[in-house]
Amino acid sequence: MARGWESKAIESQQDEASRERQPVDRRTDAQRARDAKRYELSLSRSRIAADLEHATHPAHRETLTRALSALDAHLRDLDTEP
Repeated sequence: MARGWESKAIESQQDEASRERQPVDRRTDAQRARDAKRYELSLSRSRIAADLEHATHPAHRETLTRALSALDAHLRDLDTEP
C-alpha cells in the first residue's frame, strides 16, 4: 500500500516539474488568433499546392491556381497587419 502512495507522489512531482518548465505564452488573444489563422492558411496552401502538382485537367488546374493566389494574398495580408 505504501508503495502505491509513493508512486503517486513521484508522479505528481514529475508532473509539477514538467509544468514549471513550460514557457509562458505571452501573446495576446489577437496574436494567437492571427497565428492560428496563418497556420490554417498555410496548411490549406500546402494541400492545394500538392493537388496542383497532380492535376491534369486545365479547368481544375486553373481553379487550384486561383485558390493558391487567393491564399497567398491572405497570408500577405496577415503578415502586414500590425
